Amino acid sequence: MKFIVTGGAGFIGSAMVWKLNQAGESDILVADHLGSSEKWQNLNGKVFADYLEKDIFLEELLAGKFGSVFKAVFHIGACSSTTEADATYMMENNYHYSKRLAQWALAKNIPFIYASSAATYGDGSLGYSDEDAVSLKLQPLNVYGYSKLLFDQWLIRNNLVHKVVGLKYFNVFGPNEYHKGEMRSVVLKGYEQIKKDGKIKLFRSYRNEFADGEQKRDFIYVKDVVNLMYQLYLNNKVRGVFNLGSGAARSWNDLAGAIFNALGTKPHVEYIEMPDILKEKYQYFTEAKMDKLATAGINFTATPLEEAVADYVRAYLEPGMRYL
Repeated sequence: MKFIVTGGAGFIGSAMVWKLNQAGESDILVADHLGSSEKWQNLNGKVFADYLEKDIFLEELLAGKFGSVFKAVFHIGACSSTTEADATYMMENNYHYSKRLAQWALAKNIPFIYASSAATYGDGSLGYSDEDAVSLKLQPLNVYGYSKLLFDQWLIRNNLVHKVVGLKYFNVFGPNEYHKGEMRSVVLKGYEQIKKDGKIKLFRSYRNEFADGEQKRDFIYVKDVVNLMYQLYLNNKVRGVFNLGSGAARSWNDLAGAIFNALGTKPHVEYIEMPDILKEKYQYFTEAKMDKLATAGINFTATPLEEAVADYVRAYLEPGMRYL
């Protein structure tokens, strides 16, 4: 087989399988944990050589069961819940699993492209630079971000970071996220709210410098994410850990407006109280610094927010939650 995609039934992982299919590639080994979720539907219509549960996959891989030479490993699988409280599980699933898979790929000189996260930046007090020196100082706000940061730091401290490609995803949205429950994007949640009540609910601001709904995030369309990942696979010279966002922070009000506009309806936003559990950990501003990627020679321009939201709403949500 040519490619490994871990988390291949998940949101971004299944989009990566879709991108590989679009590029004419179908010799793909998908690894994931399906459990009782509906994310199996993300694989419906995709073409791949085999599927294995993630623990069986890693066990067989390390045992040398797969004799063919892989062209690349796309390690996207992880527990991405920012509210997961089982730190032992997160460390095993996100950190130790990643280490074992990376060590295998590096030993065999197979390109290793993996998912990090903007959650590594914590409250943003140190900014959003993806330089290695900054990564060594970060303090995430939750164990998900910590498990991701720990792997980034392990690569940096062991002088392996320049042999792999890591991508710190910012706020990704788009088709195939339907199974993610409370972790779904505000685009999808907002769309459902409009369809049900004719309005979108956004959190109030509790900081004087931000008006209600003017808290900002760096939103990035899932198609842009997988397009860049494939581009980095094709480029065998660029290595390191990079931010992956649009590079331009936009407000929740902007996002809500884009959803209403895509539906051709008048905006109606209701500002609601934020749960106490979130108030101390809430990020009021995130914006990916994209200079490092550009300096490395990668030409990347994200789809404008309004255009990306319109594509998601009109081509995928309105027809009945279509999949990539």
